[in-house]
Amino acid sequence: MSTTAAALPTAGVIRRLIAMIYDALLVFAVLFAATIPTVFLPSNPQQTINNEDVVHELPTLVDGWPFQIYILVIYCSFFCWFWHKNGQTLGMQAWRLQIEDLEGNRISWRQCLLRLGCAGISLMCLGAGYWWIWIDKNGYSWHDRWSKSRMVVLPKKTKK
Repeated sequence: MSTTAAALPTAGVIRRLIAMIYDALLVFAVLFAATIPTVFLPSNPQQTINNEDVVHELPTLVDGWPFQIYILVIYCSFFCWFWHKNGQTLGMQAWRLQIEDLEGNRISWRQCLLRLGCAGISLMCLGAGYWWIWIDKNGYSWHDRWSKSRMVVLPKKTKK
């Protein structure tokens, strides 16, 4: 581990959760924009719909597993792209957080996907993976351990 990586403190639970709220708003906006094209997909191309007709079915793509996979790919791409590019999402930038591997370098695509999947598991266990930070001697969450990465707090930038 490099000296600069060791010098950066590990992020605590509260700061991580606040950054997650910021990112949730951004992800919601991205997913909302990603669903706009699906509105224009017809459910049955042979069926004509008049203005006074009530439509009871969603288009097949929006209702089925292809749409769910599409949304999952958009969701994963959002986080993995930001984490791999510069180690931060926009919410993490606002709270001076950064994800790095244990040597202080950018995380790989594999680590991004592993971290994202394991963070979901951490949340599904009533947040136990995050509360683990208070118990762990290094302040790591479950997904930090499993992905061999960590979230650090960056120092404040000084004005010159």
